[in-house]
Amino acid sequence: MIKAVIFDMFETLVSLFEGRTYFGEHIAADVGTDPAAFRKEWHSIEKDRSIGTYTIEEGLEVVLKRLGIYSAEKVELAASKRRDSLDDTFSGIPDATFEMLDELKKRNVKIGLITNTFSDERDYIRASKLFPYFDVALISYEQGICKPDLEIFSRMTEQLGVEAGECLYVGDGGSRELYSARDAGMHPVQCTWFHDMAYEPHVPCPILDEFDRADKQTDVLKYL
Repeated sequence: MIKAVIFDMFETLVSLFEGRTYFGEHIAADVGTDPAAFRKEWHSIEKDRSIGTYTIEEGLEVVLKRLGIYSAEKVELAASKRRDSLDDTFSGIPDATFEMLDELKKRNVKIGLITNTFSDERDYIRASKLFPYFDVALISYEQGICKPDLEIFSRMTEQLGVEAGECLYVGDGGSRELYSARDAGMHPVQCTWFHDMAYEPHVPCPILDEFDRADKQTDVLKYL
């Protein structure tokens, strides 16, 4: 019997492709550097940004100094435009997301969140209309670990007070989360309702035929 549904955040409950997008190539253009060079350095500290080593502003400072183009104004510009993009992401939460979460609450199913998240994203998550739905929210920036580390899945089941086999894990599949959820003993379901919004090179994960799939939010309910 499923007692809890654990969700990913981005490309699962919300999409970074909603409204104004702001990815590495956009930052590179704003700060005046080669996109490939910026992307290489930015990705090299992605885990550090995810586990609380650097805030977004600190991460930008590190990367721009490595590239020899640092200025406080460039950091603030990029950080501000990230916030603009996140405004659109969290203003554009589909009604179907809330309908799904409301139905889970009606059925007395516990709801968890496991998300790999940077400092600014963490702030938006905590301030969002989604946050009160979560019985437990494990945000990598606060936890000091991130997916696909099995420890974060273990923390979730412990804090929810359920067994892994009593949990669905729903995510788009980025960060090998579905494989880790399966290894942890959960029932992984790949959600694809935002999949067509993504574009290269930012598609988090292809469709994985080895996992059950939810093409729309209400499809999650059939796995309970």
